[in-house]
Amino acid sequence: MRERDEPEVVGRRVQRLRAQRGLTQRQLAEPAYTPAYISTLEAGRVRASDEALRHIADRLGVTFEELAVGRPAHLATGLRLRLTEAQRLLADGRAEEAAVQYGLVRAEAEAHGLGCEQAAALLGLGECALETGALSEAREFFERAEEQLDGQTLPMRVPAVRGRAVAHYLAGELRYAVYLLESTLDELNRGGLHDPDALLLLYASVIGPYMDMGAHARAAQAAEFALALAPRAGDPALIARMHRSVARTLLAEGRIAEADASLAKAAELYAQLRLRTELANCHWMRGYVYAQNGELDRAEEELRQAHTMLARTRAALYRSQAAVELADVLHRRGRSEEAAELLQGVLGDFSSERGAVHAAAAHRLLGIIAEDARDTEAAEEHYVRALSLLERAGAAGDLADLCRLLGDLLRRTGRTEAALDAYRTGLGHRTAPGTTTLGPAPAQPPLWPVPPSPVPPPL
Repeated sequence: MRERDEPEVVGRRVQRLRAQRGLTQRQLAEPAYTPAYISTLEAGRVRASDEALRHIADRLGVTFEELAVGRPAHLATGLRLRLTEAQRLLADGRAEEAAVQYGLVRAEAEAHGLGCEQAAALLGLGECALETGALSEAREFFERAEEQLDGQTLPMRVPAVRGRAVAHYLAGELRYAVYLLESTLDELNRGGLHDPDALLLLYASVIGPYMDMGAHARAAQAAEFALALAPRAGDPALIARMHRSVARTLLAEGRIAEADASLAKAAELYAQLRLRTELANCHWMRGYVYAQNGELDRAEEELRQAHTMLARTRAALYRSQAAVELADVLHRRGRSEEAAELLQGVLGDFSSERGAVHAAAAHRLLGIIAEDARDTEAAEEHYVRALSLLERAGAAGDLADLCRLLGDLLRRTGRTEAALDAYRTGLGHRTAPGTTTLGPAPAQPPLWPVPPSPVPPPL
């Protein structure tokens, strides 16, 4: 709660409320105080005690907080209901409308010193900015939320930290994203703050950056911890997100059926919760799984569904990322012109600070298409652009393959030394598969035993 308003402000408020109710100073004062005391208080010449304010608030029929700081009764409850409505709008893919609601709640919460509600609104604004691709704004909102929660327990600050990390990840700053998530995990686990929801949120979020950096062993371990934590987590949306993230590690290990089953669980939960953007992301990931398994017709169907859903939700960055995956499937199905047209249409949505990994994937695919058309100059330009983006992002998982493509192109065009340099660069990212130059892995959580499934009663 914020400190009480100045005596002059409180005095004017008491006088206004007393006049509205038609009470005299004597009627307000009795039986515990004198009319002279009320007169002095209304003039702002005395700072009333909490006991006196409670007496006056009771006589006026208002709450102590309304009298002391001007906060209307039930304001916090009303703001929380409005936060729920804004969250529903965001889940429905209406991020811009949700942002307006979150902004109004934030302003009112700030005006009345409601820190927790203000932080929740800032987190919501950050999520809206992530969905619309405004990554710098998202980082700012999450940073402000974390500042607002300063002094709260670390588990309460975890959503803000995770939001910052995701914004950096989407901007192509993989190492810093991993640093934020790992250092927070380490602090939670070493400090004995084993909050299942907080830990699950962090482990699910770190899988993507690990995979893009080529740190497959760490990604698999994070997935293992997430699966162990899931039975103790209380948020269905969080469990669904975990299943979507874990599917990436299962796919990397060749466990296609398990990856698809994990995504099916996530999609079922998202559908029940009516989380449209997350459900679209499940279709996107399932399309990727089918593509990796060579089921290109099913892959195209899922990716088109994801692309259409994301277009409706105005999730611009996610929509463009899904378009890159769809273009890859179209190219593999022999429809390279359609794929190139789709890629050219979304390249403007990316930059080195916004979706760098998918921007590199788009340039890589355009390079392959150009090579197929015997346009080696355009192919080389796209490969070099992709290489620059991946090196900046530290996405070692894709660098080696790209260096091979560039090296092969240079060798075929007679530039042997340049080709050797490209191959050496690629080999440098293959020397230690499944590892990175990151420091030691964070401390692990206690692996609680999974509760046994309930035994059905005998018939």
